[in-house]
Amino acid sequence: MQLKGSLVALVTPFDGQKVDEQALRKLVDLQLKSGTAGLVPVGTTGESPTLSHEEHEKVVEIVIDQAGGKLPIVAGTGSNSTSEAISLTKHARQAGADACLQVAPYYNKPNQLGLFKHFKAVGDKGGLPIVLYNHKGRTNITIEPETIKALSETVAIAGVKDASGGTDYSARVLELTGGKVAVLSGNDAWTLPLMSIGAAGVISVVGNVAPKDMSALCDAAAAGDFKKARALHYKMLPLMRAMELEVNPVPVKAALALMGLCQAAVRSPLAQLSAPNAKALKAALKDYKLVK
Repeated sequence: MQLKGSLVALVTPFDGQKVDEQALRKLVDLQLKSGTAGLVPVGTTGESPTLSHEEHEKVVEIVIDQAGGKLPIVAGTGSNSTSEAISLTKHARQAGADACLQVAPYYNKPNQLGLFKHFKAVGDKGGLPIVLYNHKGRTNITIEPETIKALSETVAIAGVKDASGGTDYSARVLELTGGKVAVLSGNDAWTLPLMSIGAAGVISVVGNVAPKDMSALCDAAAAGDFKKARALHYKMLPLMRAMELEVNPVPVKAALALMGLCQAAVRSPLAQLSAPNAKALKAALKDYKLVK
């Protein structure tokens, strides 16, 4: 499968501490109307670490049902347990997902052979194409480009979400795989730089609140219209920075709450935005004309 454009990493809205199905369906509808190229439920932005297995599976099912086959769904099914990742991936496949997002096993810190065996097992037994998620800041390990090349020759690797914070990693993946493995930025602000060297798009956080503009940026960059893409990049840059005032997804959920789209509730150990950051976030949303 070919992944490209703005794929939005959906939040998981809560009503109090329960998954808010009605709000989640409305968020999917917003993306369907906004030119978004795909949806990524139950990743980091979707608070997967604090969802029960039942909730995790329910969110995947709701998003797939509401999308109605109109957008590809890349379900977050990664884990630091290989058997758990396989189980979640099998469920996502049965529910109708198009691919799965696989984070590098955190805390265990396997070597490259361990990573290879882990992802190969998920690919062989899970039944879905894999988008690898390289984020050393959250996992303390790197999925080396050479490992990605080796995996792409044995299982279906649809892409790599690159949150390395630079261009070197993506360039090496593209170089080694000959563009066979799509690169998707894992950081909104790096979308334009990475697309300028051949990345296909982004798995976006800011796309939750400004989906049309993020989609337009990706479309412009893909068409080679970097003048338009740069204009959109700088337009969104203050909003992107606001999404990083505190750890994801605290700011984006607070933003969606201010926009009246869902509650700001996050699960412990996450906490609400501090007062100064809440003020800064609201100012950014006002400047962007997302709230009054």
